[in-house]
Amino acid sequence: MVVLDAMEKSAGVRVLQTELNDAPGVCMKLYGRLSDVQSAAQAAEEAANAMQTKVLVHVISGPSELSVPAYDAPIEISPLIEQPVVQKPENFMNDQSSFAVGLIETQGFTAVFEAIDTALKTAAVDVLAREKLGGGYITVLIKGDVAAVTAAIEAGRAKVDGLGRLIAAHVIASPSEGVLRLLPK
Repeated sequence: MVVLDAMEKSAGVRVLQTELNDAPGVCMKLYGRLSDVQSAAQAAEEAANAMQTKVLVHVISGPSELSVPAYDAPIEISPLIEQPVVQKPENFMNDQSSFAVGLIETQGFTAVFEAIDTALKTAAVDVLAREKLGGGYITVLIKGDVAAVTAAIEAGRAKVDGLGRLIAAHVIASPSEGVLRLLPK
């Protein structure tokens, strides 16, 4: 979500589809003018580096129409994690007001639940969703005004140590359209 937000805010690109892989990670398939996709790719690398996260970025200039069946995967739900592993951003939250989305991702369920409980007790925020990524990785998303989400994420982040491994804790102020479209209902 953080990388997608950076890419969309840097250039005129849109998400075609996201697909979970076994890393755990997410393959984001984007489209747009070549120069925009190249700018978005640079923004993705910068955002990932700032979070000390690995990212593989590749741009295909003018993909063949014959390759569509190879990259346009059908919607798929994993029975193991009970969530979509292939998503198309179709559900747009029309709420364009000024708000933030916060994410806490851990490896370890106890850690994320303690972190979110602390976050909710710290500030006036709402839980949007929780997503299991496999391998004990779980992400919980919250929503609220920027100050509340920032305070909640910082408080929650501090509770992870000793209960699990913190993968990411981040606040996205005024999330991009693509982030909004990929948020769970």
